[in-house]
Amino acid sequence: MDNEYFASINEVSKRLSVPAHTLRYWEKQFPVVIRPTTGAGGRRYYRAETVDRLIVIRDLLYKHGMTIAGVKKLLRDGNLPASADEFVSAMNSGTDEHPIAAPQNATKVNTQQLDLAIDLLKQAHNVLKTV
Repeated sequence: MDNEYFASINEVSKRLSVPAHTLRYWEKQFPVVIRPTTGAGGRRYYRAETVDRLIVIRDLLYKHGMTIAGVKKLLRDGNLPASADEFVSAMNSGTDEHPIAAPQNATKVNTQQLDLAIDLLKQAHNVLKTV
């Protein structure tokens, strides 16, 4: 899209396959990055860069299962990626380049101990059901 081009909310809604009311909701949730200009009669018009950000937000929420709170954290930290796929590949690379890296003092989970704990909880649940 040309940077001087403004798209109506209906055009953006169709392009992103997202209802217009969802775009209006996202405006309230992410006011820093989604600020459409308003024309006659209060009609919303989006710049190309705003549409690009909406695409990233949509992909993070719908394709990659992030929550609105998670996207807000990325925005607050200044880490909204250029594309959702770029963000996900950084997350899967195992490096500390991505914005939500595991803390350095995090411990690995021993799956055998976890399976044992689950089995014990199931046994305790069965005993309590019979009482």
